[in-house]
Amino acid sequence: MTKYPFARLEEKWQKYWDEHGTFRVTEDTGIPPEKRRYILDMFPYPSSQGLHIGHPEGYTATDIYCRYLRARGYNVLHPMGFDSFGLPAENYAIKTGTHPAATTAKNIEKFRQQLKRIGFSYDWEREISTSNSDYYRWTQWIFLKLFERGLAYEAESPINWCPSCKTGLANEEVKDGSCERCGTPVTRRRIRQWILKITDYADRLLEGLAGLDWPEPVKLMQRNWIGRSEGANVLFKIPADENIKNEISESVSLEIYTTRPDTLFGATYIVIAPEHPLVKKITAAAQKKAVDLYVESAAKKSDLERTSLAKTKTGAWTGAYAINPVNGKHIPIWVADYVLAGYGTGAIMAVPAHDERDWEFAKTFNLPVIEVVKPGKDMQADGTAPFTGEGISINSGDFSGLATSEVKKQIVAWLKERSLGEAAVQYKLRDWIFSRQRYWGEPIPIVHCPKCGNVPVPESELPLKLPEVESYKPSGSGESPLANIDEWVNTSCPRCGAPAKRETNTMPQWAGSCWYYLRYLDPHNNKEFVSRDKADYWAPVDLYVGGAEHAVLHLLYSRFWHKVLFDLGLVNTDEPFKKLINQGMILGEDNQKMSKSRGNVINPDVIINESGADALRLYIMFMGPLEVSKPWITSGIAGVERFLERLWHIGEKISKTAKAEPLLVKLLHKTIAKVTADTDSLKFNTAISAMMIYSAELSKLGDVPVELFEPFVIMLSPYTPHLAEELWEKLGRKEPVSCAVWPEFDNELASDDEVTVVVQINGKLRDKFSVNPETSPQELEKRALSLQNVQKWLNGKSPAKIITVPGKLVNIVVK
Repeated sequence: MTKYPFARLEEKWQKYWDEHGTFRVTEDTGIPPEKRRYILDMFPYPSSQGLHIGHPEGYTATDIYCRYLRARGYNVLHPMGFDSFGLPAENYAIKTGTHPAATTAKNIEKFRQQLKRIGFSYDWEREISTSNSDYYRWTQWIFLKLFERGLAYEAESPINWCPSCKTGLANEEVKDGSCERCGTPVTRRRIRQWILKITDYADRLLEGLAGLDWPEPVKLMQRNWIGRSEGANVLFKIPADENIKNEISESVSLEIYTTRPDTLFGATYIVIAPEHPLVKKITAAAQKKAVDLYVESAAKKSDLERTSLAKTKTGAWTGAYAINPVNGKHIPIWVADYVLAGYGTGAIMAVPAHDERDWEFAKTFNLPVIEVVKPGKDMQADGTAPFTGEGISINSGDFSGLATSEVKKQIVAWLKERSLGEAAVQYKLRDWIFSRQRYWGEPIPIVHCPKCGNVPVPESELPLKLPEVESYKPSGSGESPLANIDEWVNTSCPRCGAPAKRETNTMPQWAGSCWYYLRYLDPHNNKEFVSRDKADYWAPVDLYVGGAEHAVLHLLYSRFWHKVLFDLGLVNTDEPFKKLINQGMILGEDNQKMSKSRGNVINPDVIINESGADALRLYIMFMGPLEVSKPWITSGIAGVERFLERLWHIGEKISKTAKAEPLLVKLLHKTIAKVTADTDSLKFNTAISAMMIYSAELSKLGDVPVELFEPFVIMLSPYTPHLAEELWEKLGRKEPVSCAVWPEFDNELASDDEVTVVVQINGKLRDKFSVNPETSPQELEKRALSLQNVQKWLNGKSPAKIITVPGKLVNIVVK
């Protein structure tokens, strides 16, 4: 027997697919909409390290599914591209002097070779790269549409700042107080920014989640990030007081937002954010130094650090007081960093008896605690902590004795009648900080004119290309390296012709990935970002596979942009991705996340060199369910190597004259049924197991009947495409197996002749027996009661009840 020559065969068939455009797809209008599928992988950032073992997991899953769908007669769009703008390429340029474009092109070539080497069936003619000017022309065009609709605006605002990357970060890019990219602790800085008004779409982003077939944890993360809450805006008057010597000469009003207006009588102090515009005005002269120092300290912390429940509460008293509108009491105004300027009104009423953070703050600074809600009949309060639930109002004037829900309604109405407040809805979601003070990103197509203000670059002048620069190093002052290129910055106003300056901030890496799935539909169109007829043919994405780490970054941003494009009438659906699957993480052999520092990284190239691409594909899918994280075990690949060798040797024993035994015909149909169902539901590991069992039976034959092998090769082809192509060719077929039709199974042959029925007594397993699946419930009861072991356990007692589940169990209940 010859050894399975995987290296030669894989190179042969990859070349064949490439030369023949086997996986090229067109918009065939003869194929009905129900037989079209758009299957998408989250495209990779082309790092210098190349693919890691986590990439092929999701990519192999979608490739198997796409090959299967094609065999079932579907027209399948399955593209690939590269998310090629971003900090790593720029940082490498700073370090080496190599232009980011050159580094990126080299890395993309490496990625493309690796992906082709694994045998993925992408339509490479649709490849896109977000850093290609033909692509980012349309990213800039979409930005201008956002600008035209008032959804892109410029403002000076406090942002997260990474001292290492020397750029601003969106809230979503800060993890545990540090830069998601480099791990450096994030500080706060006030800087000129371009901001996208994602908050205008908060309700629609929230409501749209209900109709998506996405993992519940991802939907929950988005719901929590959007953070819709209902409550009230309430006005607290701050009286002028000559004694404290602040900057207010007459009363001013401070608006606060609360989700618990029913607890107003328990408000014993006010807290305002360090960035609140009233801080300087209301702070007493005696408190100014302490407050200034506190504000300066808070500016260095990220939002996450400031709002952590675990942190010790800090603050500074302003020396000023506000008047509680429901009882007229004067309560002190404090500055504390656990209140954020961007959430609500940047000010809260503090009710320490019924809020954990307020309770901790009050205990720290010895502030009054007044109970205004007591638990209902079936509830109990822990006296050592605040009662944060709903219950019955107490110490609340005319509202005492009412249930929380009723007090909320009545007290808001009372406030509204007196122009002291009104019902309000707030969101945790903040507008998207869209500027980056770096070079390697899409230039923002805006010109700053002293006369006309912010003027969009005319569409006819897009793409606005990145200029060549000598230094990519960010200034750290808040300006990008582009600001130093006078010949690029200095321009004329597109509207009035006066001297003007270009915007020097660039877009974040997320910009290009917000809409890339649409460009795949029409990648060579130089007149529009996607033609409506192609969007109508393919969109939305039927299945999107990628990591859960993108739940509140890429996935939220893409949904926002897509809804804007839908409102513009440019796409056919309100949501971009119908079904989402998050593949589990492949861990190192030590059960830890793979990383260079741990030395547990697996390079897919090494596996392919030693065992072949089909072995890599098969093992990654055989390790366990797609969505579950699992450790890589190098020794485990030997099992799939043996399976592939077995298949190769079976292929050398094919006979056109040998007769198929009935038992093997039945096993074939059961295997087709199992592999069809499991592949259709993405249960690839169990489909592989079924094929292993079938191949073991075939390997026992001296001559293998072609009728038993041919349908098996088609089933193998999505999983081990290179080997399947070679075996198909050995069967004398001229067309590639990638174009073959999926085998059908006979229901009668695929059904079991017998099933095992378990017998329980009071829910405990006592025996079992085999019967025909069609056996009636009455016969099952009779068989169960006749079993010797069952009689022993009954010990002469008569059953009080017998529960029968046909084909599965008989449960005998005795008293």
